[in-house]
Amino acid sequence: MRRGEKTWPKLYAGTVRPTCFFGLWPNGGMGMSSAARKTFLLSALLVRMSDLLPPTIDPVAAARWHQAAPPLSPWLHEEIARRMDERLEWIVQAPKNWCHWEPVRGGLQAHGLLAARYPQAGVQVHEGAPRRMAVAQEQLGQRWWQPARWLGGAVQFGPPASGSVDMLWANMALHTAADPQQLIREWHQALAVDGYVMFSCLGPDTLRELHAVYAELGWPVPGHAFTDMHDWGDMLVQAGFAEPVMDMEHITLTFATPQRLLQELRELGCNLHPQRFAGLRGRQWRRQLEDALQQRLASAAHGGQLALTFEIVYGHAYKPAPRLKVSESSAVSLEDMRSMLRGGRNPGLR
Repeated sequence: MRRGEKTWPKLYAGTVRPTCFFGLWPNGGMGMSSAARKTFLLSALLVRMSDLLPPTIDPVAAARWHQAAPPLSPWLHEEIARRMDERLEWIVQAPKNWCHWEPVRGGLQAHGLLAARYPQAGVQVHEGAPRRMAVAQEQLGQRWWQPARWLGGAVQFGPPASGSVDMLWANMALHTAADPQQLIREWHQALAVDGYVMFSCLGPDTLRELHAVYAELGWPVPGHAFTDMHDWGDMLVQAGFAEPVMDMEHITLTFATPQRLLQELRELGCNLHPQRFAGLRGRQWRRQLEDALQQRLASAAHGGQLALTFEIVYGHAYKPAPRLKVSESSAVSLEDMRSMLRGGRNPGLR
């Protein structure tokens, strides 16, 4: 080690490999106490790690993607929603009001499953883009002659009010958020005390075969990085949720041709990585990609069809009663006081 060079603690070896040189210390490190040096090191390390951890999403591209409205929800999203619906068997107490967060991409058919499970519950449908809201209103809005419009379970459109819903359902939305922590905070704010969130998203093993093909060809990555389920659990706790339950599964989809595979990927999403291809590619590049997919993704275990892996992460957590921070002078809102007096843990879990 050269004189004046300082290295990161061995605790973080293998996670990141940055080096902090003498010139980066405030005032060259002169006059800093040992505690101040440790604080500076930890702060710098967290900043460097935040640049390396997913999601690696271009926020401009993500905003443009969220403005689009597909005519149908992707098949995979509908299938994941069906599996998520089965997990509601764990919940004993039915919600009086629930929110369907971005159903156009999350699953319009799944909305029917949830409405049938909770026929008397009020429903709030939230879509963040005008085009998708128009699709949601067309597909999910009740006509005046339908009984559900007058007998309970009427659908309201727009963002949920603070503390207004007992369940927030967000299927396959979190992995495309440029600021997932902010999105989780919005979910927390919308939920009433003892309300719970049910969500799913893609995990880091998704499209690992496609990433290998792109790396072998020397191309930029085909998609942004996806967050590990343990990190999602940490974010839920930081946002104020309690007792997060996370699990995952791998699903393998097979395709007869490269063209069908690429069509499915276009329906599922797009590449939001900041280091994606900077410009348009031509027909020759397309043929090269299709040939590579045919050669490298054909699986003998699946009868020669092209196989892609998708890691699906499922999450569930509830919103506890607010805790009073004790100090010489503490201010508590009336609503927080009511929530604390009601007290208790979530009574809806089995």
